[in-house]
Amino acid sequence: MELYELTIHQAHNALRQGTISSVELTRAVLERIEAVDGRIHAYLRTTPQDALAAAEDADRRRAAGEDGPLLGIPLAIKDVLSTAGVETTCASRILEGYVPPYDATVVARLRQAGAVLVGKTNTDEFAMGSSTETSAAFVTRNPWNLDRVSGGSSGGSAAAVAADACLGALGTDTGGSVRQPAALCGVVGLKPTYGRVSRYGLVAFASSLDQVGPLAKDVMDSAILLGAIAGHDPRDATAADLPVPDYAAALRPDVAGMRLGLPHEYLNHGMDPAVEAAVRAAVAVLEGLGAEIVEVSMPHTEYALPAYYLIATAEASANLARYDGLRYGLSHPEAPDIWEAYRRTRQEGFGAEVKRRIMLGTYALSAGYYDAYYLKAQKVRTLIKQDFDRALEQCDALVVPTTPTTAFRIGEKVDDPLQMYLGDVFALPLNLAGLCGVSIPCGFAEGLPIGLQVLGGAFAEATILRVAYAYEQATTWHTRRPSL
Repeated sequence: MELYELTIHQAHNALRQGTISSVELTRAVLERIEAVDGRIHAYLRTTPQDALAAAEDADRRRAAGEDGPLLGIPLAIKDVLSTAGVETTCASRILEGYVPPYDATVVARLRQAGAVLVGKTNTDEFAMGSSTETSAAFVTRNPWNLDRVSGGSSGGSAAAVAADACLGALGTDTGGSVRQPAALCGVVGLKPTYGRVSRYGLVAFASSLDQVGPLAKDVMDSAILLGAIAGHDPRDATAADLPVPDYAAALRPDVAGMRLGLPHEYLNHGMDPAVEAAVRAAVAVLEGLGAEIVEVSMPHTEYALPAYYLIATAEASANLARYDGLRYGLSHPEAPDIWEAYRRTRQEGFGAEVKRRIMLGTYALSAGYYDAYYLKAQKVRTLIKQDFDRALEQCDALVVPTTPTTAFRIGEKVDDPLQMYLGDVFALPLNLAGLCGVSIPCGFAEGLPIGLQVLGGAFAEATILRVAYAYEQATTWHTRRPSL
């Protein structure tokens, strides 16, 4: 096994035993990036000098007696998270050249844990997209098939993990943007409960929906990463002041005595038959491990997509108003007046999908339409949250597909926004409810990965990780790697 193929927990064991050094591990990952990223385009930029310096520091810390699951581990960061001294653009022209003077809280916590940050990964522009095709830089390709999308908006992070171009990564999930690319790339993607992880330093898309989450090669690694980034942060008023469990220690290879709900609304006629078959087979595996499977109903699921695209775009319209070309990023100082400077900056700086969402959100918030659209969407959001609450009163977690299809071809849906949005139909209801979910590999169709979601209640990450781990240990899907 090559060093870059190791999981985080395998690498930690090797580092602790002294059979490898962090410098050796980091060099192996950087060489892997050099070898494969010209084909998959997962990274917007890498930081090899900083990474090797951090690796040397990690080796010194370990030699001095320090230890930790992330000490000396090479990780990647989605380019919507602020990194001190490293350009952060959100894959948008409007932020070209912007170098934050501070780290996002999650980045600071990884650094404190001794992690080695090797680069910033590609994303849909401002995390607005489902395929990484809206990036102003380039499209990230799926390591399993280079003609297919990697998913989005955290497609760069998912592709990097799948291609062994890092040992783990951070993404963000506003409407499925960690779980959907994880499913399409055959890795594990975790969306924590809203408030479980600080959003300080995350460039905002939709503030009531955004949440930072890890992408990893297996469930144990996801638990380790979540444990490192979770917890209260006084700089984020929405970060919950609750203790952080030892997620890794809570993993068990069985689900005996657990009740798992199967909402029939998530198994609809628009799903690829191969995906439905893989999900039903995964449910049967969980039943064989001792879980009781119960059918539940979530009747407002069909309204989640329109409600999401009103709420998310409205919040995006407000959040992106700050990009005016006066303080940072793209600027047009030669414009004759401030209004023309605004127009030119935004016209040239924002891509088509971002402009589409700003216009939708501005319209939904406009006088005469606020009650008809935005307010009604918020009421639907409450009904969806109540659906989850009722379903989770009957069971410990829910099991559903992550996506209705496997990865589609690059360019196939880019001119049809509605079809693109429908790809998130099984993922985005969870964001409206503010709850937690994890996507794990559960099969393949024509050589492309399929994902299974385990959804849980507020701050029930330990529960969903236990279910995911039990399934993972009983199957071999997570051990498969694309050949690049």
